[in-house]
Amino acid sequence: MNDMEDVRRPIDLNSPRFMDQLRVCIRSKNLAYKTEKTYCRWVTHFIRYHNNRHPREMGSTEVNLFLSYLSVERNMVVNSQKTALNALVFLYKQFLHIDLGELNYSYSKRPQTLPTCFSHQEAINVLAKLRGIHKLASGLMYGSGLRVMESVRLRIQDIDFSNNCIVVREAKGLKWRRTLLPSSLSKELENQVTYALALHAQDLNDGYGRVYLPGALARKYPKAETESAWQYLFPARQFSRDPRSGITRRHHIGEQQVQRAVKKAISESRILKKASCHTFRHSFATNLLRAGVDIRNIQEMMGHTNISTTQIYTHVVGVQERGVVSPIDI
Repeated sequence: MNDMEDVRRPIDLNSPRFMDQLRVCIRSKNLAYKTEKTYCRWVTHFIRYHNNRHPREMGSTEVNLFLSYLSVERNMVVNSQKTALNALVFLYKQFLHIDLGELNYSYSKRPQTLPTCFSHQEAINVLAKLRGIHKLASGLMYGSGLRVMESVRLRIQDIDFSNNCIVVREAKGLKWRRTLLPSSLSKELENQVTYALALHAQDLNDGYGRVYLPGALARKYPKAETESAWQYLFPARQFSRDPRSGITRRHHIGEQQVQRAVKKAISESRILKKASCHTFRHSFATNLLRAGVDIRNIQEMMGHTNISTTQIYTHVVGVQERGVVSPIDI
């Protein structure tokens, strides 16, 4: 039985370990689990870079040195350096309650690149190489703009057939949103719901049938964990042990198995781009923009807080698609 990778592991609130206490602080701020893992990874890297000195013994000088190291020696992109900065600012300001003052470090000179996107035909070719739940999960990434983890985490109640939409719960930043339910996937989704419900019924007969519920929902609604609506749309083949409670449950399929299947499909399609599951999400936004959909609607479906994040796709839709012709072709 495999542990659930996207479920927070238990922490002793009285643990004297520094990183345990940092994790407790992060969780008290209701940050996403991926954010917790990212921040802890950068803090660990920071401590090791300074020969395992305790962060209380360091300050702005050491933070500047580390961030400059990432830029000058590691040649990291701007976003990676910003993530490291956010982790260290949280460490000192929120956890240690130490004011770093004004920081002065070497900013990364590697610009943010444009996202890689599939053309519609390329996306269809990749999907054609996939099978079963991997194909359906990937179809939702392209057809609904879902991230890979958002796709595999879908619950049965998230598929709203009557309103032709999908509800994405606890996405990045713990935000909820609605997005399109592709009509071409409706029949496959109905079949998947039927399969998931049949598997759930079998699990109940076998003495299982409980599903992981986020936050305090399990305490607030004690019967919800066995209800059909809360079951995962893409249930795993095997049971998993909850690392916090020790309860054996059927979790959702792992994001890595979808990523591996998509990577293989891209290779078989002979697409010579640096592409992945996330390329489907980029392609969703880009192809909607090509079709003339208002960028505000795309922003809402993508779940972007700031319109500037969505506007990067206007650079992907190049001048060659706006009727501009090369002088050599005139």
